[in-house]
Amino acid sequence: MSTEASPTPPHNPTDRRAILARMRGDTLNRIEKAVLDLFSDKDFHEVSLIDVARKANVSLQTIYKYFGSKEVLVYAVLDVTLGRLAERMIDHLQGIDDARERLRKTCWVTLDYMDKHPAVMLLLFTAVPVSRHRNISIYESPELMGAFLGVFKDGQARGVLNNRVSSKILLDIFMGMIGRIVLMHIVRREKRPLIEQFDDLFNILWRAMSAE
Repeated sequence: MSTEASPTPPHNPTDRRAILARMRGDTLNRIEKAVLDLFSDKDFHEVSLIDVARKANVSLQTIYKYFGSKEVLVYAVLDVTLGRLAERMIDHLQGIDDARERLRKTCWVTLDYMDKHPAVMLLLFTAVPVSRHRNISIYESPELMGAFLGVFKDGQARGVLNNRVSSKILLDIFMGMIGRIVLMHIVRREKRPLIEQFDDLFNILWRAMSAE
């Protein structure tokens, strides 16, 4: 099938979100589910756009029109799914003043989301090279990154969190530990939800990041 008539999809995350906002909600939901299902079972190079179109029950022309490439399709799905984590994080941090409790809630929301959405984590960790993470708009989100960094900066200002490194380093430690724990939990096919081990996991994280 020729794709010459299809418009070039936007690579700028802001433009991409504007385009996706015009897509029918049920269509986007089917595409999202198809991407998560397919990339959970196969490597990135093994999945084609026609595979996604067939599983989502949409035309290949629709896929090309909105995304244009497999890479942009993956970035867009991660924009949508991680955006939900951003909204939930911001909501749960409302009204919490204690620095330790803010970090605890941040950790809980992140682990709970990853526990419930392992396919999103697999897509992020296995389909997108680290060098391409900048193409996922959520990493540029002032709302989500502001929420994370705000927790760390506040904790440092109060003398609760280690202030000998930057707040961005604390964010890297947080994401590095949580990301590795979740990825290996999925790879090992552990049955026990991580959230059931939350208190012990948070205590490990706290000891790594606290000023004590």
